[in-house]
Parts: sequence; structure tokens; C-alpha cells
Amino acid sequence: MSFLPHTDAERQAMLAKIGVKQVADLFQDIPRDARYVDLALPDPLSEMEASWELNALAAANVDTNQYACFLGAGTYNHYVPSVVDYVLQRGEFYTAYTPYQPEISQGTLQAIFEYQSMICDLTGMDTSNASHYDGATALAEAAIMANSVHRGKRQKIILSPAIHPEYRAVVRTYTQGMDLTITGDEDLKADVSALQALVDDDTAMLAVQNPNFFGQIEDLTALAETCHAHKALLVVVTDPISLGMFKPPAEMGADIVVGEGQPLGAGMNFGGPYLGFFATRDKYVRRMAGRLVGETTDTEGRRGYVLTLATREQHIRREKATSNICTNQGLLALAASVYMAALGRCGLSKIAGLCYDKAHYAASQIDALTGYQVWQDKPFFKEFVVHCPAPVDEINQYLLEDWEIIGGYDLGRDYAHLADHMLIAVTEVNTREEIDDLVAALQEVTS
Repeated sequence: MSFLPHTDAERQAMLAKIGVKQVADLFQDIPRDARYVDLALPDPLSEMEASWELNALAAANVDTNQYACFLGAGTYNHYVPSVVDYVLQRGEFYTAYTPYQPEISQGTLQAIFEYQSMICDLTGMDTSNASHYDGATALAEAAIMANSVHRGKRQKIILSPAIHPEYRAVVRTYTQGMDLTITGDEDLKADVSALQALVDDDTAMLAVQNPNFFGQIEDLTALAETCHAHKALLVVVTDPISLGMFKPPAEMGADIVVGEGQPLGAGMNFGGPYLGFFATRDKYVRRMAGRLVGETTDTEGRRGYVLTLATREQHIRREKATSNICTNQGLLALAASVYMAALGRCGLSKIAGLCYDKAHYAASQIDALTGYQVWQDKPFFKEFVVHCPAPVDEINQYLLEDWEIIGGYDLGRDYAHLADHMLIAVTEVNTREEIDDLVAALQEVTS
């Protein structure tokens, strides 16, 4: 619905109703020196003129519809089928929020239930919630849950340095005041074997990312065995698209699987909002934060859906709560449901295969360039690390200005020993022509 401003008469009627003469009277309690000064605003525009102005401002932005994008590092340029936005914009979903009254929320509850079911299928885990704000929040909630599983008697949380740097920062911020010891990533070069040696009887959980922040794939089976020998939980951060190709974390012994659901139909969205998925084993379900929808039958035997197994403490008695997360990214969870349902198992596998093949083609071409070296000591999925012959920010500026290419992520921002290393992401939307242009541009920038 278009915006319809109030008339002067309507404003006067509202002011009279509350007993004031003018809008300024509403701000009498605010000291005059703390109020905004009069703003020198331009004359008002018509709707058509305002549209022109906004379109002109938007045209100044660089976007992935105009430029080829090879920037990943947690947010990825995947194709979003049109059916996703079509379903999201239906009024019954777009305006729905809190489904506490199942008698009027069956559609929303069923959509959440289907989302949970598909996340379980994808990760191989027993149960999933719906859902967290983003992948970083989901990892932080995993740390809190691991502490809760051990009834607060274990304070040690081990984080791999190959987990997204922002995720690790969020865990530290999120768990302040809980007397947890966050360790493992002080040495930014530490590998899986080094992490394995840190696990002891005071460890609540060890978290790794697979594919890791550098795009690499590792077998976590031995790590899981070490964690379980000490009764610690293994938490795996994963890319949901990769699960269309690789063994799910459950088959490698994961106890909790979390990640960013943005690749599942959410688009890049200027950095958010996103979706954090969270799945675990049945035995930990009552320690899991967030919403959980269950399927049941009513008194007449008809199928229905309700919020279940979540104690009311997290909503009304914060001091007794397992977690104080009590909401979810419902619309984004719906987007993920529609995306996964539209693609199906075969479609998701095909998307994963395209990402893998195109990334490996790009890596082989770049590695053949003089001065560039691709990390190839471990298998990788859709991202890979390139050692560059010049500073990454200079290369990216050249790519953007001369080739209309959005380059990779500068790893030197987060890892001091990785100065001049670029993290390049390739997805199904990158054409061979775009990849060849990237290779030509990288060759040209150092020639």
C-alpha cells in the first residue's frame, strides 16, 4: 500500500485529542540544547521525482548484476529461484510473526516444521530448531548449549582458527560473563591435529569449520573420536550447499551442526538479514535454544503443528533460561524451505557440483599464472586461497576499476601471516567467461 500522509486537519484533531496544541509540545521534557536544530531540507518531491532520485542514488552502487563477483568469506552470490520471493511475499507469511497460538498459525508452524525436517536431512542430525539470527549466533548458542549439557562444570571451549574470524569474535562477545575459557585460536596457524591435543576432561566443546574459512575439506572422524573419549561435544560449522556433495557432519561424529543459511535462497541482501541453522542429536534436544515445532494430532485425529519441548523460562523467566533466544528468522527459514524444496536432492547436488567444478577450473588457471600460487595441499569446495605477487587491496582496486570484477577477500585483514593472500569464491552463477576475465585481469595487474 502506498504511503498516505495525514492532512493538516487530521494532525490537529490528533493533537487536540491528547491535549496539546502543536507537535513541538510533545518534546518539552527534552532539554532545548539536546533537541535537533531546524534542518535545511530541500523542497518536497512528487512520488515520480522521488523515484528518479532514488534510482540515481542506487545506480552509483556496484552490484553483482553488473559486475562479476568472486567475493565470498561467509556471504555468497548464489542464484535465488523466483519461486522463493513469490512465496515469501504472500501476505500470510510476510506478516506472520509469533506462532504461539497454533489454532491460527498452522501454516507458519508447518512451514517451520518442514524447514527443520530438511535441515535434519541435509546435516544428518536428529533434530533442528528454527532458527537463529545468523551462523555466528548459532555457533555462540552451541557454546552455551555445550556448557549447559555439562551443567556448567566444564568451562573450556576450543575454537579452530580456521573458523570464520567474525564467528569467533561473536562467540567471545556472546559468552561474556559466563566464565568460559575460549582457546584454540590464539595460534592462527594451528591445524586439526594441534586442536586435538588441546582436548581434555575440562573441555565442553571443540568447534571446527568444514569446509573451513579457507574453503578446505577435512575428515573430522578422528577429531570426533578424541572429543567423545573425553565426553566433549564436537561442533561443526558448515556450508549447506557443500552438503549436496560431501558427507554430512553427522556421519563424521558431529554432536552439533551449525552454519549460515544465506546460500539457501536468501540472496546477499547487503549483508543481512541472514539465517543461522542449528541441528543436534535427540539426546540434547531439551538443551537446544530457539523454537522447535512438532507434529501432532488433535482430539479428532487431524494432523497439526505446535511449538514443543521449549520451556517457557526462556520467554518469561530469563534467569532460569537455557538461552534467552526466543525468536527466529522465520521468513528466512521459509526462504530456505522453498529453496530446498524447489531444488530437491538432485538440484542441490547439481548446484554443489557446479560450484566445485567451476572453482577448480578457476584455481587451475590462476595457479598457472606467473607469481600466483594456489593452496592445493588439501581438497577444497568453492573457495580457495591464492598467494598473490602484490597486495590484495591493490589487486582488488584494479579488478574493480579496470575490469568491473569484485575480487576476493584479503586474508591479511584477519591473519597476519597471510598478507598478500586472497580468498576467492566461485559459485554456480560465475560463467566461464567471467572466470577467464578474472584470470586475464590477474595476469595483467602484475605484468
